[in-house]
Amino acid sequence: MNSGAERRRALVIEDAADVRLLLCETLRQAGFDATGAGTGAQGLQQAELLQPDLVTLDLSLPDIDGIEVCRQLRNRTSAYLIMLTGRDEETDRLTGLEVGADDYMIKPFSPRELRARVGAMFRRPRLPDPDEPQELPRLRSGDLVVDQERREVTLAGTPLRLTRTEFDILVTIMSRPGRVWDRETLARQVWHTDWPGDAHVLDVHIANLRHKLGDRARGGGRWVRTVRGVGYSFKGPSEG
Repeated sequence: MNSGAERRRALVIEDAADVRLLLCETLRQAGFDATGAGTGAQGLQQAELLQPDLVTLDLSLPDIDGIEVCRQLRNRTSAYLIMLTGRDEETDRLTGLEVGADDYMIKPFSPRELRARVGAMFRRPRLPDPDEPQELPRLRSGDLVVDQERREVTLAGTPLRLTRTEFDILVTIMSRPGRVWDRETLARQVWHTDWPGDAHVLDVHIANLRHKLGDRARGGGRWVRTVRGVGYSFKGPSEG
């Protein structure tokens, strides 16, 4: 997966030893240096030490609730974060996405599907290769500024802490203001693969982005507009 000299790092937080070993081996086959942790506390400690590029997180941990671990991880790392859960409860999955997870999979999972999901995440546009410098345009609409080079967003001069997925969604829709993005096309553009899951994944990320931008909960926000039955578009403040 990674053709460079330095392999990407993955952290697997999973209390079941057999599942943890399977996940680590699957990610090693995908080109990662994979490290396992059996508890939430160990996972948080390892995240600080390793600064991983990817974290897989079981929601059912013996010491700390997985949602709380997810919340703390998002405050400590910008790694891609995939929840793995045996809970077939929509509320758990949506809560995980709301606190910063990028995706989720339900156990039992397919190692092949996990590799495909991870591969799609890392095919997203990243910062340019330093050996081939190119300037990514800074996006601006009113007092909302997106610095693609630094992957930083400010609103009225105040930095916004966006997840990687939220940032990628904002860049995508902001690069074509006024365009109506249907959900499937927007998902393909952001994930660089076919539709990554059910519509709730994209919708929850959009809701989180709106909240951080100070938009109202539904369609007529200042920045992100819902086009009923279709998808979303970006509108600047001048559009009213």
